[in-house]
Amino acid sequence: MARFNDFQPAGVIPATLLVFNEDLSIDEAATASHLKDVAAVDGISAITVNGHASEVHACNFDEQRRILDLTLDEIGGQLPVINGVYQDGSLEAARIARMAEQAGASCLLIFPPHSIGYGNGVSRPEMILSHFKTIADATDLPFIAFQYPVAKNYAYPIETLVRMAEEIPSFRAIKDSCNDPVRHELHIRTLQNLSRPVNVLSTHSAWLMASLSLGCAGLLSGSGSVIADLQVALFNAVQDGDLTLAQAINDRIQPTAKCFYADPTCDMHNRMKEALVMLGRLPRATVRPPLFKLSDTEIAGIKEAIKAAGLTRQGAVPEAAE
Repeated sequence: MARFNDFQPAGVIPATLLVFNEDLSIDEAATASHLKDVAAVDGISAITVNGHASEVHACNFDEQRRILDLTLDEIGGQLPVINGVYQDGSLEAARIARMAEQAGASCLLIFPPHSIGYGNGVSRPEMILSHFKTIADATDLPFIAFQYPVAKNYAYPIETLVRMAEEIPSFRAIKDSCNDPVRHELHIRTLQNLSRPVNVLSTHSAWLMASLSLGCAGLLSGSGSVIADLQVALFNAVQDGDLTLAQAINDRIQPTAKCFYADPTCDMHNRMKEALVMLGRLPRATVRPPLFKLSDTEIAGIKEAIKAAGLTRQGAVPEAAE
């Protein structure tokens, strides 16, 4: 059974990183410490593991199960844990979903299968619905659908998302990475106003204040592994309608957003690891192939970004989070 039953994804949800030893094995002790650091941030509503931020693409099934077990052991009694389902085939995705429920996760984050995205499969709603129904039939856990960028032709059409909401009761939210403000607003206005609302969680970290101002129910982002306290402060300021405070907090977030989400964006979590090493929160920034160590020049830029944001080992300086 899930540790937190009937979990509704909303609020600030960091996606945590995964620490590796130099030999590329998982450093469980350092990962546990990182999980506890993030979970200690006041105001977050859940934590996500086995997502992009934790390099799920480079972890096998047994490692993903171990990561989830480790997470639940460390923080499972404190916060809901969302487990990523990163798998191309529907049957194997359902297997991961069953594993997550049996372990004690509270929710799933389901990534788009390459088999649907490649070749304009998003134009075949029956493929999308079948994939999600196969997973939903395997577990009672609620799920978040990861909405990929429109420009990459992986984004689910709004009509299909509405059908999912009507036909799959466990569909509770989307992690919206459409990267199109017009489409993003359509998602918010449509999905959050259904008879059974489906929340929109922004992952538009490069323009987070603008995104949240449109009315998102929350955010789910890998940069929460570094700046969860600033994200909580920004989300609360927007919810309170305090534009002046929101702008001030956004000014603090901007240096890291510009740095972390620079091109190529495949290095975003690589950069976050380097930032946490500089802040003394991780022992090393090792990544698994095909990711590769950043250049000295880029690492120097990360150092400048965290300095400009006023980050410390303990988090943002106090005035930024008030």
